[in-house]
Amino acid sequence: MGTIANIALVILGITFMVFVTFFGRLPALRNTPISFLHRLIWVHIPNAFTTLDGRLTSGRMSSSLTSCGDYLMHDRHPTILIFFLLLLSVGEALYLPTAWPQFSPFTKVAGAISMILPYIFLYLAAFTDPGYITPQNHAAEMSRYPYDFTLFHPGTECHTCHLLKPARSKHCSVCKRCIAKNDHHCIFINNCVGANNHHWFILLLLSTGILTLYGGVLGMHLITTKMYLYFPQFNLLPWKANHGRGMGITEWLIIWSWGLQDAVLMGAVTLLALLTSPLVWGLLGYHVWLVYCGTTTNESMKWSDWQHEMRDGFAFKRRMVKDRQKDLGVEPGWTRWPAETEQVIVRTESGRPPSADDENGGDMPGVGEWEAVWALKDVENLYDIGFWDNLLDVFVPGYMFRDPKKATTRGGGLRVRKKRRARKIYLA
Repeated sequence: MGTIANIALVILGITFMVFVTFFGRLPALRNTPISFLHRLIWVHIPNAFTTLDGRLTSGRMSSSLTSCGDYLMHDRHPTILIFFLLLLSVGEALYLPTAWPQFSPFTKVAGAISMILPYIFLYLAAFTDPGYITPQNHAAEMSRYPYDFTLFHPGTECHTCHLLKPARSKHCSVCKRCIAKNDHHCIFINNCVGANNHHWFILLLLSTGILTLYGGVLGMHLITTKMYLYFPQFNLLPWKANHGRGMGITEWLIIWSWGLQDAVLMGAVTLLALLTSPLVWGLLGYHVWLVYCGTTTNESMKWSDWQHEMRDGFAFKRRMVKDRQKDLGVEPGWTRWPAETEQVIVRTESGRPPSADDENGGDMPGVGEWEAVWALKDVENLYDIGFWDNLLDVFVPGYMFRDPKKATTRGGGLRVRKKRRARKIYLA
């Protein structure tokens, strides 16, 4: 039992560390033990090590480790992508020799499909242009989304690319490019997740989640079937073993140890699949939630910062003028998005509404009196036009990206979309 227990503990520990690393900075987990562990592992412990190293080696060791860490975390390289591929392929190579002969024909077909799809979607997510903004496509990208005058303002220039930033875009310090509708840079695909490959990334998560869950359940079924054959008194739930009379935990663990050691390689991969599956499904659920909210990981972080400004009383809003005259030098005259800017939100240092006496106060867009905003529920999200339209915008790149002058109400699948009212913002 010792070997199996050690394998399970190592796998569980790695899974938990990955969860803390990737989820610890999410706004939804702020002020939770997960957030505390993330700060402890990635902030406090490194700072303590740097202080100690400064006294012992004058900072030479921490400088070398920082350079190595910066390369691993902030430069584009395929190390984690290769690790992910090896995890998939080596796990299947260890799992299949024992499991495959025991599968039914239907299970073999379903299993083959579930094994192939992650490789296909990984390739598409990793090698599809995520939405690089270039001088050639800059005008088209500028007209993809309107500015919301909260997270994204017209006239902002990327100091690296020397191009005006389209709404919802972000410059990636790893890819060294501006990305349209930038969600985040994913080290597992060695690429950004942007407007053109967001759907492939979500399908990669879905197919990987199905593979880990399906493989884990099948492996567990094969292992427990043999355990039931040799130990009729066994049950997955120890209190229901021995025909409802229960079984001691020691005896129950001994039977589990026998079942796993009888097919140790398949058993180890089965444990890995079952323990990592919740992590994959959790990440998938988070990204589906972002699609539902009509936002991205990047925008969610920005809205979280706004939430703190609102709670402190430094955020104010007023309505945008209908049919306003746009500054065509910094924003397009029209966009293909079916909703228009309805509000302007600003933050002030004083906690008082902007006034004409403030610097640039008289030049701020919008009309009417400024009113305080205390919660995100009082703010309209320009980019959230309903779950199904949000989903179509992700899975059919260019679905909203149409020229209304060329669109027709019949034929060709094109239609003029009615303007949709943006929905209020609700963050988990």
